[in-house]
Amino acid sequence: MSFFGIYGAGGCGRGILPLARDQLAGGGEHELVFVDDAAAGSIVNGHRVLAFDEFASTTEAERHIALAVADSRLREQLAEKCGAAGVAFFSVWASNVVRMDDVEIGEGALISPFVTLTSNIRIGSHFQANLYSYVEHDCVIGDFVTFAPRVACNGNVHIGDHVYIGTGAVIRQGRAGAPLRIGEGAVVGMGAVVTKDVPAGATVVGVPARPLHR
Repeated sequence: MSFFGIYGAGGCGRGILPLARDQLAGGGEHELVFVDDAAAGSIVNGHRVLAFDEFASTTEAERHIALAVADSRLREQLAEKCGAAGVAFFSVWASNVVRMDDVEIGEGALISPFVTLTSNIRIGSHFQANLYSYVEHDCVIGDFVTFAPRVACNGNVHIGDHVYIGTGAVIRQGRAGAPLRIGEGAVVGMGAVVTKDVPAGATVVGVPARPLHR
């Protein structure tokens, strides 16, 4: 029997687990559980919650996990922890995701319903794309990137690792050979309209998006 875990029994995990359940249906004998040290021993939405050590020490032939944690830095730490424990990653895709031509995406992706990925796209590991988001042609997206619901990422955009794009944000299309760039660790606020490059580590908000000075 195979063991599949959704790491995190919070809102993100509870939104992903039903998609994983549908994806795994008919795929042989398996158990799908939450993995969450804080809620270990409980039942959440009909599924057992295990502590990580319990999950990682099971004697099942195959153990797979998906990291349903919104914080990208924590997601990276958990990825290292899982790798060290010999736990493999699996990706979760809603059944109605639209994936067109020449789309490459790394391990551990969580792709929610009504997401569209068009053509000639390269995406790193542990990408999270929430409801109704889209990625247009010729985009390059790094590792541990998070799209909140309804993110509109137009063509020829390059996004660094650990970028967070807020709900309803729009990223203007770049040009072939001169992509619009969002630097590593940047945050784009909800509803922002990004019309020019965003420096690494910056937070931008508003229409058009401007740096947030704290």
